[in-house]
Amino acid sequence: MGLTKSDIFSNEQNRLASLIKVFGHHARVTILQHIINQKACICSNLVDELGLAQATISQHLKELKNIGVIQGPIEGKSVRYCLDKKIWKTIKKEFDTFSIKM
Repeated sequence: MGLTKSDIFSNEQNRLASLIKVFGHHARVTILQHIINQKACICSNLVDELGLAQATISQHLKELKNIGVIQGPIEGKSVRYCLDKKIWKTIKKEFDTFSIKM
């Protein structure tokens, strides 16, 4: 498989493709739903609730954080993950704009 030529696409198209890729994994969707329902959580809580390995959850949290959907302020020895509401509104707007164009 060849390299993606992201430079030939607009910033909006690249951003939307990145978002879709991150949301395209069932574990990330489940983690995100859990964070939204609980308002916030730490990784060990997700391990207990979802039954996935800590390393797996950490990797998915990293992907969600990299795209900006969640943020994770440090509280003591733990990171408390929560939805970044400002970014979430922006993402929702991007998806709404995408669906209108279809």
